[in-house]
Amino acid sequence: MPVELIPLCTLTAVVRPPVMVGEGPAGTRMIIEVERVRIEGERLAGEGEGGPAGDWVVIGPGGVATLDVRFTFTTGDGAVIFVQYGGRMDTTPPREERIIHVAPRFETSDPRYAWLNRVQAVGRGGFTPEGVVYEWYEVA
Repeated sequence: MPVELIPLCTLTAVVRPPVMVGEGPAGTRMIIEVERVRIEGERLAGEGEGGPAGDWVVIGPGGVATLDVRFTFTTGDGAVIFVQYGGRMDTTPPREERIIHVAPRFETSDPRYAWLNRVQAVGRGGFTPEGVVYEWYEVA
């Protein structure tokens, strides 16, 4: 059965400088606070600002970064949506050449967006001067 990718949105995030936890048993850990998020798309759009939003990153052997990102955003029509995603990134190329692969999941109690509770998304992104930008797709 072939996989179909349905465009979901473009996500742009502004982040703060990382808090370096340093070398630990799993690798080099840092925490990156998400300052602002903008989601733009025909099917999904909204904004998130401040609050509990961040990326808990561990860079392991060989320069492979494992991401754990969580944030909420509010759609233009007032729905609150929680997003959580894991991902991977090779940190060995220069920052502007790095590609980030992620697998977002959503949670909401708003009936207008209940369809998101059943969606597995995938995304690909990279760095901007202020943070990151992704293209996200629903896996169908």
